[in-house]
Amino acid sequence: MTKYFLPAILLLVFTSCNIKPQPIDYGSDACHFCSMTIVDRQHAAQIVTDKGKAFKFDATECMMNHLNDIDPSEIALFLTNDYSNPGKLIDATKAFYLISEGIPSPMGEYLTAFGTKEGIEEALLIHDGDQLNWEQLKLRFEN
Repeated sequence: MTKYFLPAILLLVFTSCNIKPQPIDYGSDACHFCSMTIVDRQHAAQIVTDKGKAFKFDATECMMNHLNDIDPSEIALFLTNDYSNPGKLIDATKAFYLISEGIPSPMGEYLTAFGTKEGIEEALLIHDGDQLNWEQLKLRFEN
């Protein structure tokens, strides 16, 4: 009996803690921070804990505000949507951020993430705004 029990437990342990993003079901999933339905494919975000639990957000600003309520050292992945590739989650710590009133975001912070330097440069040709990196963004949202 134990020769079947131990492998089953080990399999459960190793498969239950996958640290990977979870698909966002746009139009159905609710933001973990503000409870609004996530519909915007250009501004959604997600964090995944070091235990594999995913928290979805309707906007990067909701994710950033949520960081004030948790221990960031327990987060394995910070993800945000790439404005230039709607629905594609990218590493939020490597993204390029723009705060511009020309690009509204769901929670009114006008915060948009781009996966490439070229993406943010193209947006800046059309919209005025402030560029930020991850560290600057964290400072802006600290309490």
